Amino acid sequence: MGTKTLAEYFILSLPYVMGAIFMVGAFLRFMIWYTVKRHEWFAREFEKRVSQYMETQVPGQSTKQSFYVLSKKILERTYYEAFEVRDRMMRRQRDKVMRWSDRIWLVKQGCAWLVKDILKQLKFLKWTNDTPKLLHITRATFHHNPCFNRVFGVFPISGLNDIVSILPGLFVVAGILGTFIGIAKGLPELGNMNLADADATKNVMDRFLFEISFAMSSSIFGIAFSLALNMINTTFSPDRVFVSMVDRFESSLDLIWYRSDNNDYPSNEKPFDEHKDPQEALAEESINLEIAKAARSRELDELKKTKAS
Repeated sequence: MGTKTLAEYFILSLPYVMGAIFMVGAFLRFMIWYTVKRHEWFAREFEKRVSQYMETQVPGQSTKQSFYVLSKKILERTYYEAFEVRDRMMRRQRDKVMRWSDRIWLVKQGCAWLVKDILKQLKFLKWTNDTPKLLHITRATFHHNPCFNRVFGVFPISGLNDIVSILPGLFVVAGILGTFIGIAKGLPELGNMNLADADATKNVMDRFLFEISFAMSSSIFGIAFSLALNMINTTFSPDRVFVSMVDRFESSLDLIWYRSDNNDYPSNEKPFDEHKDPQEALAEESINLEIAKAARSRELDELKKTKAS
């Protein structure tokens, strides 16, 4: 009797349990996708600024540009410009320390960690005519970022992604299991039929068919949840976003490598400061750029005077 009651409880609660697991799985899939998507957002911003820089360059014009220095300059500009407008809007809010998105997804902290870690590896590259393994460096940097490989900064993305990926198959298995348990529960009642009593036999058969039809509904729910979660997994695929993110970042670094003439590390190079005010950093960069243009203009004027004399 106890086994029979347990089977009834299992069959009755199975659709609700699968529904709850489906909601949790769909929520986690979206959170995983959005976490990786925020990382890709920074890669897109970096790619855009590298493209803008390349449009201003002239092929064959040597400027003795260091790969590390140029990468650092564009990465810092990407970081400061990407958060300048957002930080400006944040000053109107009550929380002047951190946005709610930073608390949940650690967006700004993750981007700062990315810039620091990628620069730490780029400064030790040996300059050669061949392009270094920037794909491996990029992939390893993104993969080991503690802010973007965990959901809410706590749950590992890889483990959650694997669990959510196998849920559609588990829904089908659970639905079929519920159906077989219902059939196994109803079959013993057929042995109690008295074929001489037509009314009692009809009642037993009607009850058996009703229990079988109800048990088969668990398979229907399992297949429906499986199809729905498969569509969600395909639509919000973090793997596809991760591949796109790595390709964008790596191809941008390749372009910078092709434009550079060396990989010298300046002795007076200042470390990246993610806490610096974005407007102040961008203003300082503009001033330094104007000073460099003025110095170059003076050098050209002196060169012309020397040739004229």
